Amino acid sequence: MTEGQVTGQPLIDLDEEQAKSLKNMTMVVYALQAASLLFGLTLIVAVIINYVKQGDVRGTWLESHFRWQIRTFWFGLLWSVIGVATFFFVIGYFILIADSIWLIYRIVKGWLYLSDGKQMY
Repeated sequence: MTEGQVTGQPLIDLDEEQAKSLKNMTMVVYALQAASLLFGLTLIVAVIINYVKQGDVRGTWLESHFRWQIRTFWFGLLWSVIGVATFFFVIGYFILIADSIWLIYRIVKGWLYLSDGKQMY
């Protein structure tokens, strides 16, 4: 069984080696997102990889992971900006904490789904 067949959607025009390479790249993006909790700039590197390699995963089960990762970046950035903007009003502190917890949740959930060969919804 190839990687993509686990989800019921075979990888389009990819051999097993390409599929494994793309899955590893997706795993690296999750690792960069996780590293951003300590080193914030790795999140930017991760989203750049997503946009550069997005065409390579189009039409495969990994496309849903890229969409998940890109949305994680943009919504995380949005809530971070709102949190920083309102930090001096105390509410920003709670927004930043909630954003961090949400970011961890998204990374862990995506990583687990990827490890199980499942699509994100």
